[in-house]
Amino acid sequence: MSPVDFDLLAPYGWTSAQAADYLPLLGDSLIPARVVRMDRSECDAAAPLPTADYRSRLSAAVVRVALPRSDSDISGLCTGDWVAIDATRTVRALLPRRTAIVRAAVSGHSDSHARSGTQILAANVDTVLVCTAADGDVDLGRIERLLALAWESGAQPVVVLTKADLAQDIPLEAVRAAAPGVTVVTVSAAGGYGMDVLTALLAGTVALIGPSGAGKSTLANALLGEQIFATSSVREGDKRGRHTTVHRELRPLPGGGTLIDTPGLRSIGLADAAEGLTRTFSDVESLSTHCRFTDCSHTSEPSCAVLAAIESGALPQRRLDSYRKLTRENDWLASRNDARARAERQQAWKTITKTQRRIYKDRDNRR
Repeated sequence: MSPVDFDLLAPYGWTSAQAADYLPLLGDSLIPARVVRMDRSECDAAAPLPTADYRSRLSAAVVRVALPRSDSDISGLCTGDWVAIDATRTVRALLPRRTAIVRAAVSGHSDSHARSGTQILAANVDTVLVCTAADGDVDLGRIERLLALAWESGAQPVVVLTKADLAQDIPLEAVRAAAPGVTVVTVSAAGGYGMDVLTALLAGTVALIGPSGAGKSTLANALLGEQIFATSSVREGDKRGRHTTVHRELRPLPGGGTLIDTPGLRSIGLADAAEGLTRTFSDVESLSTHCRFTDCSHTSEPSCAVLAAIESGALPQRRLDSYRKLTRENDWLASRNDARARAERQQAWKTITKTQRRIYKDRDNRR
C-alpha cells in the first residue's frame, strides 16, 4: 500500500488525537477517513486515497464509501465520525468518538441507534451553535432543551440569535439568563453584523442545531464564504421554516476547522442528559445546595433556597418550571430505555437457552 499522506486530512479536522486512535490499525492496510455526509446504505467520506486526480490539492478527496454489512458490529455511523476504510472503499472500523450530539429518537428511523431509543446527530463536535431566529418568538424553553443536548454531548455550546437585522426587540438578557455559562451572540449573516465575534468563538468542528427557519444554512454559508447549502424563506404568518437542509453535511471552514449543517429539529427529545441538564440549569442546581433538605423538591418545603429566589425575583418561575419539565422527561426516557435494555437482554438469553436446549436434544437423539 502506498504511504498515506495524513496532512491531506488536516482541513477535515485530523489531529494527533485521531492519529493515536488510528495507530493500532496502521498495519491492517486500512486508510483513515472522515464521514462528511450520510445516506441510507452509503456515505461520502474525506480520505487521503493514493489517486493521481487530486495529488496537487491541499486536502483529501471526498469519495463514496460503502457502509459495513448489517451483521457487522459497526452501526449507526453519522456525519463527523472518523472511520477506517479498505482498498474497496468499505468502512471496516470506527474510531472512538470523543463527543456526540444525541437525542431521543423520533419514530420512522430505522437505524440501530433509533431502535435503541436514541439518534446521533453528529460526532466529534467541539462547538455547538444553538441557533434561534431573533425576528420571531424566541422560545427560551427550546433554547434550554437544545443547550442540555449540547452540554451532554461534551462540546462547548454557543447561543446564536440570528437575523438580528430583521428583529425589532431582541430579548438578549432573558436569553442570557436561560443560558448561564454560555456565550450569547446576535448576528446577521446577510448583513455581516456580529459575524467577526462569532467566528472568534469557533473551535474545531462546529455543528449548527436549531429549528427550521432559524437561519442555520444562511449562517453556514456566511461562515464558509460561499453558497454551499440551499436556503429558503420562512412563512410570514408564524415565521416557521421549511426543511431546506435534509442531510447533515460537513465542510472545511476557510479559517480552519470544520462545520456541520443539520436539518431543522422538530422533535428535541432528551436521551439520558442528566449532566447536560445540570450544566443548563446550573443556577437552579447551585441554589438547591442551600436548601434545608438534600432531597428538596422545591415545591413547598421550608427553607427552600430555590423558592426563596423565586419569591425575591432572583429566579424566574418559568426557569424552575422548565427545569422540572425537562428533568421529568429525561428521567422518564432514561427509565424507558433501561426497561427496553432489560427486555432485550432477557430476549437474548431466551434465544441462547432455546439454542442450547436444541443442541442438547439433537445430541441425545444421536446417541
